[in-house]
Amino acid sequence: MAKGYLALVLHAHLPFVRHPEFEDFLEEDWLFEAITETYIPLIKVLQGLERDGVDYRLTVSLSPTLMAMLIDDNLQGKYVKHIDKLIELSWKEIERTRWDNRFSGLAHMYNRMFQEARHIFVDQYKCNLVNAFRHFQETGKLEVITCCATHGYLPLMEIQRQASVRAQVKTASDMYEKLFGRKSPGMWLPECGYVPGDEEALKKEGIRYFLVDTHGILFGAPRPRFGVFSGYLTKSGVAVFGRDIESSKSVWSAVEGYPGDYNYREFYRDIGFDLDYDYVRPYINADGVRINTGIKYYKITGRTNHKELYNPDAARETAASHAGNFMFNRERQVEHLAGAMDGRKPIVVAPYDAELYGHWWFEGPMWLDFLIRKVCYDQDTIKLTTPSEYMKMYKRYQVLQPAFSSWGYKGYSEFWLEGSNDWIYRHLHKMVERMVESANANRHAHALAARALNQMARELLLAQSSDWAFIIKTGSHVPYAVERFRSHAENFTNLYEDIKSGSLDENYIKHLEWKNNIFRDIDYTVYCT
Repeated sequence: MAKGYLALVLHAHLPFVRHPEFEDFLEEDWLFEAITETYIPLIKVLQGLERDGVDYRLTVSLSPTLMAMLIDDNLQGKYVKHIDKLIELSWKEIERTRWDNRFSGLAHMYNRMFQEARHIFVDQYKCNLVNAFRHFQETGKLEVITCCATHGYLPLMEIQRQASVRAQVKTASDMYEKLFGRKSPGMWLPECGYVPGDEEALKKEGIRYFLVDTHGILFGAPRPRFGVFSGYLTKSGVAVFGRDIESSKSVWSAVEGYPGDYNYREFYRDIGFDLDYDYVRPYINADGVRINTGIKYYKITGRTNHKELYNPDAARETAASHAGNFMFNRERQVEHLAGAMDGRKPIVVAPYDAELYGHWWFEGPMWLDFLIRKVCYDQDTIKLTTPSEYMKMYKRYQVLQPAFSSWGYKGYSEFWLEGSNDWIYRHLHKMVERMVESANANRHAHALAARALNQMARELLLAQSSDWAFIIKTGSHVPYAVERFRSHAENFTNLYEDIKSGSLDENYIKHLEWKNNIFRDIDYTVYCT
């Protein structure tokens, strides 16, 4: 019988990037790369586990913005064109490398990978990968949870806070229920950003648990009896779990983490940059900008510019070894904890960004597959579970008030509020103030006015995405992030002024509904106070 439990939680999120006005748009590739390199490889792992009858448990958080893109006809069609181009490029690579055994096998590997991705996307799931996650949830092995509507960072929503948090949570909950036919059992708070009291909004939507970073539990009141190795109940009755530092470091640490192993594939060497420009030109951005194609022939090798060729067999063996090491460490961890839990079995909660698996760490899905199978068959000290299942194991849990926290840099809000991005918040505060004002003044609006108010809500939610502040801080794609925030603020302001003056432009509203079409069933009265 198991002495403790391991809860693996993968948070899948991308900002809402959809540009139907362009045939090819650079930032839409974020989604296409994630589909090919993360979501489909993860689905392949789940398919293999189902085929082999493995009794696993895994939790996946799908953000509403990601789900909105996955079910969008325009983006689905663009992805098919994208993967078709990669298949064509991989055939060219097979031809180009046919006399060079060093590269030929890898070219064939990518060709098979791309063709299989197309088959899974188009033939098996009819271009809608949400169907895949819904299927695996219905098997009882996968638990799918939601996130706030546009991944808005809750701790910095200071003006009309209750209305902002309510809108982010309820809009997400409604979308989840529409797509999965049930209430979401849990919620991933964006960036694990938590402020005491936010759980009340989750309770109203029937959400039973959420996750915080380690110090959100350890600094809670009263002192948590079992550290981060148990679930706790907030005063509202919603459960909370904390991240385990040790298991996180094994994957996240740039120095100690598995993804930095020299046998793994090097992310930063791609033929989109390595090969002749004229050769790759048809397969890169329409503006002629070199981009990653996903075809990468080298391994990390070491801290050197000299990179050796990637060896898939050696990488696979390394992934298996790392999975065994991770499991061994969790066994020893649980054995140590079990003696100090007064009869309660510990739970180790290991949350990660899903895009790490496959996109940044090519072998990540393989490692995950090895780990799940090893835990199920090679030991009996730990057992995989979900937060929902763990909360059903005991009748009583300590009541805890978690502390304000996030899993960002230094553990609070510094990453999303500092010199490069602080300017966005004065605009967000004014937009929220005006949204509440407009909703209260037009509680029973109908026809065109209701459409305008609903679009105001969409523009506000999109402007609140934590991704824009994050991108501005990191310094990558900054012009795009600034333009996206500016455009949503401008759209919102135009609609606000038109509603206030009573002069609505139906063509303008229709254009915004077509371009920023997320949350088709949104109800602006969520902002009424």
